[in-house]
Amino acid sequence: MSTGLRSARTARGWSQERLVREIERYARQHVTDVASTASLRVYVSEWENGKRKISDHYAAILRQLLGVTDAELRGAPAVVALPAADGYDDLLSRIDSASSVSASMVKAFNDQTELLRTMDRQLGAANLVDQMTGHLSALEEALNFAVLPSVRRPLALALAGASTLAAWQAIDVGAVERAWRHYELAKRAARDAEEPMYLAHAMGEQAYVLCEAGRPALGVELIRDAQRVLGQGGSPRLWAWLHAAEAELCAHAEMADDARRALDAAMDEIPPGPEDRDPDMLSIFVNGSHLARWRGNVLSILGDDDAVTSLYGALEVADPTFVRARAGLHTDLAHAHLTRAEYDEAKNHLRQARLLASRTGSVRQRRRIDLLSARL
Repeated sequence: MSTGLRSARTARGWSQERLVREIERYARQHVTDVASTASLRVYVSEWENGKRKISDHYAAILRQLLGVTDAELRGAPAVVALPAADGYDDLLSRIDSASSVSASMVKAFNDQTELLRTMDRQLGAANLVDQMTGHLSALEEALNFAVLPSVRRPLALALAGASTLAAWQAIDVGAVERAWRHYELAKRAARDAEEPMYLAHAMGEQAYVLCEAGRPALGVELIRDAQRVLGQGGSPRLWAWLHAAEAELCAHAEMADDARRALDAAMDEIPPGPEDRDPDMLSIFVNGSHLARWRGNVLSILGDDDAVTSLYGALEVADPTFVRARAGLHTDLAHAHLTRAEYDEAKNHLRQARLLASRTGSVRQRRRIDLLSARL
């Protein structure tokens, strides 16, 4: 039985019939052959009931539609090839290959991460699962067989950045165990690179997994530990991000005073001006407008009427290319309006949030939207 396929399908709220339509739509867009509608209905049922093995052709389509890895789709662990007993020649070959990685090769790895980040921001994570899996595998392979620090550190830093991105993408598509493992990989890579900023960022994002699993207080502890790891170092934007994330988690943990203090700390740290990207850490995007959205989200969680003002201000200046972020912003506004018993406005923002979340295939946003819709 393919519990992986069924779990991924139901996480998106798709019926088997909807999955059939999505397979057909994918086939039309990518000019590839699939079975007839009637046959696909049988295939989906038999895949989920264990009566038919998912072929490689359909697995490739399903991975892109559902944002899952092959192991998650088939419900089976990935097979790891063991080296031969006398595999010294192979080992030395891999070490030699890793040692030849140049600065230009590391730049190519980082450029690939940047491309995947841009695609994720606009198209969503589900379509990128195969590309992201291959990218991480190539980076891990190079790092595992790199010997000297001069080679290991830049590779480890590249892996830390890519793993954190992969983890956030996994959260977005609802693959929480994969997300956790990617964060652990990012933390190991950041330690190998001796980069506290990347370690603190990975810990801060990992705290969201704990929060969404129902342990926000534990998430608060982790994000405060990330701040201790950073110590006296770190860029102002990273500190603003960490304080804002702390505020959000404190709000979920019903620590209202702590949440407000953390919001104030974030505003104290953020540099002035419209620039949002941290030159010292390219995975951080935060400026005053982003913090206005964050503040509105935190206040809406706390049930504060002032949330609406902050969120509409953030919506006016939101970057339209951040599609998933705009979905989250409309969801935040729906939450804020619900708190004020303004149901028509809440419905309007939920409708817009659902459309944007559907474009990116975001299971995380869909879950938030469904929870709020149940309150109307």
